[in-house]
Amino acid sequence: MQISSVFCRAQQASQQQLAVESLLGNVRAIATSAAAAWGVEAISAERREARLTKRMAEAAALIATTDRSLSENPDRGFPDSL
Repeated sequence: MQISSVFCRAQQASQQQLAVESLLGNVRAIATSAAAAWGVEAISAERREARLTKRMAEAAALIATTDRSLSENPDRGFPDSL
């Protein structure tokens, strides 16, 4: 299962908030690093989601152009099937 870009951005914001609020230097360093890693993962997820959306739109367009059930006269057949 792929994680969504929304989840990645939420985790990134959470880690950034942790880095800002922390009093310990090592916790700030690790949280900042984790926020950067979540940001990279969010970019990958956004690209993946964009590709999926594009593929779904292409598939929907193909179905809309080839759907034989949308005949004006379904009981008579189609002119190209004679």
